[in-house]
Amino acid sequence: MEKRILGIVLSILGIIGLLYAGITFMNGGTEAKTIKGIIFSGVLGAVFFVAGIGLIKNTNDKAT
Repeated sequence: MEKRILGIVLSILGIIGLLYAGITFMNGGTEAKTIKGIIFSGVLGAVFFVAGIGLIKNTNDKAT
C-alpha cells in the first residue's frame, strides 16, 4: 500500500510540474533563464508523472 501512495504522490507532483511548465510557456517566457526553467520543470514533471504511474500500475495489493 505504501508504494501505491508514493505513486499517487509522485503522479500529483508530476502533474504540478507539467502544469507549471505549461503556464510559464503560455505566459510568454522568452528569456534564457525562463526557458531553462520551463525545460527543467517539464522534464522533471514528466519523470515524476511516469514514475508515479508506473508504481501505481505495477504494485500488487495483497489482502491481509
